[in-house]
Amino acid sequence: MLSVSIGDIQKNTKIFSETNEIFQVVDKRKNKVLAMVYPVRKNDITSTLSGKYKNKITKTNLNLSKIKELSLMQNISEKYDLPS
Repeated sequence: MLSVSIGDIQKNTKIFSETNEIFQVVDKRKNKVLAMVYPVRKNDITSTLSGKYKNKITKTNLNLSKIKELSLMQNISEKYDLPS
């Protein structure tokens, strides 16, 4: 486990994005552990947020702009009672 002081974090905040280890933030003056920092797991955000619909989202062959366009057209047709 690594120990990092507050001053080191202020000088180099890139520590948070590049770490793969657990480290503790220490106040050197008071000799006290302030926080424990765990690395972020680089997961696919789509599968994390989609829940039970993740299979439908990842298996579609439409790109995001096409999905937005279809959604907009659906909203317009519902709002103005147009046929789909």
